[in-house]
Amino acid sequence: MNKKQMIEKAEENLFHVYNRFPVVFDYGKGVHLYDEVDEKYLDFASGIGVMAFGYGNEDYENALIAQVKRITHTSNLYYHQPMIEAAEKLCKASGMDKVFFTNSGAEAIEGALKTAKKYAYNKKGSDEYEIIAMENSFHGRTVGSLSVTGTDHYREPFYPLMSGVKFATFNDFGSVLANLTDKTCAIIMETVQGEGGLYPADKEFITKVRNLCDEEGILLILDEVQCGMGRTGSMYAYQQYGIKPDILTTAKALGNGVPIGAFAVTEDVADNSLVPGDHGTTYGGNPLCTAAVSQVLDMFEDYKLLDHVNEITAYFEQVLDTLVAKYDFVTGRRGMGLMQGLVLTIPVKEVVTRALLDEHLVVLSAGSDVLRLLPPLVITEQDIDEFKEKIEKTLDIFL
Repeated sequence: MNKKQMIEKAEENLFHVYNRFPVVFDYGKGVHLYDEVDEKYLDFASGIGVMAFGYGNEDYENALIAQVKRITHTSNLYYHQPMIEAAEKLCKASGMDKVFFTNSGAEAIEGALKTAKKYAYNKKGSDEYEIIAMENSFHGRTVGSLSVTGTDHYREPFYPLMSGVKFATFNDFGSVLANLTDKTCAIIMETVQGEGGLYPADKEFITKVRNLCDEEGILLILDEVQCGMGRTGSMYAYQQYGIKPDILTTAKALGNGVPIGAFAVTEDVADNSLVPGDHGTTYGGNPLCTAAVSQVLDMFEDYKLLDHVNEITAYFEQVLDTLVAKYDFVTGRRGMGLMQGLVLTIPVKEVVTRALLDEHLVVLSAGSDVLRLLPPLVITEQDIDEFKEKIEKTLDIFL
């Protein structure tokens, strides 16, 4: 089939819940994707922050092939070595004490919410416990994760959602205090807001929230599904703030393309929340997916990837700042590490489309005015130079 036929076949059989671009990707190599006629695209989206090591990495692929030849699935009724190794490595990398593997980031959020509610139930008894979430946040598209997503247009078509959720203003501690009651059991936030426009937490804000949780006996849930796994220059962004959550959610680059997420908790939370029968998953943590996690975490150390992210970020930020200086309609840059956004006064979705179709550059949007850049963590200065050339040709159209 040619591209037109493939797209027509897809639209005939797939539930139309994505407005896909008219591109059919066939394979990837390094930081580039190739379509069905072998046209080359520079990928500065990495599957929405998933492909930390890019495409075609032999160390990663060989580890998965070896596991496929052994066993891909049992169930959580039994132990297996990949799960045991992945859990140990993830606890070490995150500084958390216990891990539950899920199929996705949204499922990790669901597990985190259930854990927080059960913790409060065990500590305080039966009641209607409340959660403080943040405006402009995004935590997923399941009913539970939507309930704590502070963006109206994601939520409104699906009411009623989970009750007992209040929304505070991100980076405004007074707003958090205004929403606090004796029924508050948890505060949930992204350490760096992604979909909401690439806003990092202020250090003073997140420190005060952490202290408040300690004082009031409530749990801090940090959603690092997008900003975790090395993207900001530390394995998890909160490690740069000198604080630690009670519950962490992680996914995306955790499996480098294999669908897996996790939520991790402290010993105190593990001892006072979920017990056998409270939560479960058929596929979560299966041998194939956890073999991917184990290999990914090994590669972070073997490749010294965090060092590389911190070294290359300075050059990336320098290039992005030149774009802010060059174009009047690029009004700012924000983000951390290789999670960056350019604030535009021109239609961002049109920029994303023109970059893809005209310049073969894959980029993303965030909110209504931010060009979101999530390149593979293995990018080089040469890749950034290629990005600069392509994005300048794209932006020049709007002069």
